[in-house]
Amino acid sequence: MSKQAPTAKPYIRPMKGWWRRDPFFVRYMARETTAFGVAAYALILAVGAVRLAQGEAAWNGWLAALQSPASLLLHALLLLAMAVHAKSWFEIMPKTMPMIFIGGKRLQAVTITRIGWAATVVASLLLLALLGQS
Repeated sequence: MSKQAPTAKPYIRPMKGWWRRDPFFVRYMARETTAFGVAAYALILAVGAVRLAQGEAAWNGWLAALQSPASLLLHALLLLAMAVHAKSWFEIMPKTMPMIFIGGKRLQAVTITRIGWAATVVASLLLLALLGQS
Protein backbone atom coordinates (compact mmCIF):
# COMPACT_ATOMS: atom_id res chain seq x y z
CA MET A 1 0.00 0.00 0.00
CA SER A 2 1.44 3.34 -1.01
CA LYS A 3 1.07 6.29 1.24
CA GLN A 4 -0.15 9.46 -0.51
CA ALA A 5 1.07 12.86 0.55
CA PRO A 6 -1.64 15.05 2.01
CA THR A 7 -2.94 17.48 -0.56
CA ALA A 8 -2.32 21.10 0.25
CA LYS A 9 -5.21 23.51 -0.04
CA PRO A 10 -4.57 26.08 -2.76
CA TYR A 11 -4.28 29.68 -1.67
CA ILE A 12 -7.30 31.68 -2.73
CA ARG A 13 -6.84 35.40 -2.44
CA PRO A 14 -9.80 37.04 -0.70
CA MET A 15 -11.58 39.42 -3.06
CA LYS A 16 -14.32 40.72 -0.80
CA GLY A 17 -14.02 44.48 -0.41
CA TRP A 18 -10.52 44.71 -1.92
CA TRP A 19 -11.18 48.23 -3.10
CA ARG A 20 -12.09 49.50 0.37
CA ARG A 21 -8.66 48.74 1.88
CA ASP A 22 -6.85 51.61 0.18
CA PRO A 23 -8.13 55.20 -0.29
CA PHE A 24 -6.64 55.19 -3.81
CA PHE A 25 -8.91 52.31 -4.79
CA VAL A 26 -11.96 53.95 -3.17
CA ARG A 27 -11.36 57.08 -5.29
CA TYR A 28 -10.72 54.91 -8.34
CA MET A 29 -14.00 53.01 -7.94
CA ALA A 30 -15.95 56.23 -7.32
CA ARG A 31 -14.44 57.75 -10.45
CA GLU A 32 -15.21 54.66 -12.53
CA THR A 33 -18.79 54.56 -11.20
CA THR A 34 -19.42 58.07 -12.55
CA ALA A 35 -19.16 56.61 -16.05
CA PHE A 36 -22.60 55.09 -15.45
CA GLY A 37 -23.95 58.62 -14.93
CA VAL A 38 -22.42 59.70 -18.23
CA ALA A 39 -24.00 56.69 -19.96
CA ALA A 40 -27.39 57.40 -18.35
CA TYR A 41 -27.38 60.98 -19.58
CA ALA A 42 -26.35 59.86 -23.07
CA LEU A 43 -29.34 57.49 -23.01
CA ILE A 44 -31.66 60.33 -21.92
CA LEU A 45 -30.42 62.46 -24.83
CA ALA A 46 -30.79 59.54 -27.26
CA VAL A 47 -34.41 59.07 -26.16
CA GLY A 48 -34.93 62.80 -26.76
CA ALA A 49 -33.60 62.45 -30.30
CA VAL A 50 -35.96 59.53 -30.95
CA ARG A 51 -38.91 61.50 -29.54
CA LEU A 52 -38.00 64.47 -31.73
CA ALA A 53 -38.06 62.21 -34.78
CA GLN A 54 -41.49 60.89 -33.73
CA GLY A 55 -43.11 64.29 -33.96
CA GLU A 56 -44.15 67.30 -31.94
CA ALA A 57 -46.45 65.46 -29.52
CA ALA A 58 -43.77 62.91 -28.60
CA TRP A 59 -41.17 65.69 -28.23
CA ASN A 60 -43.46 67.74 -25.95
CA GLY A 61 -44.18 64.64 -23.87
CA TRP A 62 -40.43 64.04 -23.42
CA LEU A 63 -39.92 67.68 -22.41
CA ALA A 64 -42.78 67.40 -19.90
CA ALA A 65 -41.23 64.25 -18.43
CA LEU A 66 -37.94 66.11 -17.96
CA GLN A 67 -39.71 68.71 -15.82
CA SER A 68 -41.01 66.25 -13.23
CA PRO A 69 -39.51 66.43 -9.71
CA ALA A 70 -38.00 62.95 -10.08
CA SER A 71 -36.36 63.95 -13.35
CA LEU A 72 -34.99 67.17 -11.86
CA LEU A 73 -33.50 65.20 -8.95
CA LEU A 74 -32.02 62.67 -11.39
CA HIS A 75 -30.51 65.49 -13.45
CA ALA A 76 -28.98 67.06 -10.33
CA LEU A 77 -27.36 63.72 -9.46
CA LEU A 78 -26.20 63.24 -13.04
CA LEU A 79 -24.72 66.74 -13.06
CA LEU A 80 -22.75 65.89 -9.92
CA ALA A 81 -21.54 62.64 -11.52
CA MET A 82 -20.52 64.54 -14.67
CA ALA A 83 -18.57 67.07 -12.61
CA VAL A 84 -16.68 64.32 -10.76
CA HIS A 85 -16.07 62.49 -14.04
CA ALA A 86 -14.77 65.65 -15.74
CA LYS A 87 -12.55 66.47 -12.74
CA SER A 88 -10.97 63.03 -12.86
CA TRP A 89 -10.38 63.27 -16.61
CA PHE A 90 -8.64 66.61 -16.28
CA GLU A 91 -6.49 65.23 -13.45
CA ILE A 92 -5.55 62.20 -15.56
CA MET A 93 -4.81 64.27 -18.68
CA PRO A 94 -1.20 65.22 -17.76
CA LYS A 95 -0.41 61.57 -16.97
CA THR A 96 -1.58 60.34 -20.37
CA MET A 97 -0.16 63.08 -22.58
CA PRO A 98 3.38 63.16 -23.91
CA MET A 99 5.64 65.55 -22.01
CA ILE A 100 5.33 69.13 -23.23
CA PHE A 101 8.33 71.44 -23.09
CA ILE A 102 8.05 75.21 -23.46
CA GLY A 103 11.26 77.23 -23.42
CA GLY A 104 13.23 74.14 -22.38
CA LYS A 105 11.09 73.60 -19.26
CA ARG A 106 8.56 70.85 -18.81
CA LEU A 107 4.97 72.06 -18.53
CA GLN A 108 3.64 71.35 -15.03
CA ALA A 109 0.80 68.86 -14.61
CA VAL A 110 -1.34 71.45 -12.80
CA THR A 111 -0.94 73.81 -15.77
CA ILE A 112 -2.20 71.16 -18.20
CA THR A 113 -5.18 70.48 -15.93
CA ARG A 114 -5.98 74.20 -15.69
CA ILE A 115 -5.75 74.60 -19.47
CA GLY A 116 -8.25 71.74 -19.84
CA TRP A 117 -10.65 73.42 -17.42
CA ALA A 118 -10.20 76.79 -19.12
CA ALA A 119 -10.95 75.26 -22.53
CA THR A 120 -14.10 73.68 -21.09
CA VAL A 121 -15.28 76.98 -19.59
CA VAL A 122 -14.63 78.87 -22.85
CA ALA A 123 -16.42 76.23 -24.94
CA SER A 124 -19.38 76.23 -22.51
CA LEU A 125 -19.66 80.02 -22.58
CA LEU A 126 -19.52 80.03 -26.40
CA LEU A 127 -22.25 77.39 -26.51
CA LEU A 128 -24.42 79.38 -24.08
CA ALA A 129 -23.87 82.53 -26.16
CA LEU A 130 -24.90 80.70 -29.33
CA LEU A 131 -28.02 79.31 -27.63
CA GLY A 132 -28.88 82.77 -26.30
CA GLN A 133 -28.92 84.21 -29.83
CA SER A 134 -31.43 81.72 -31.20
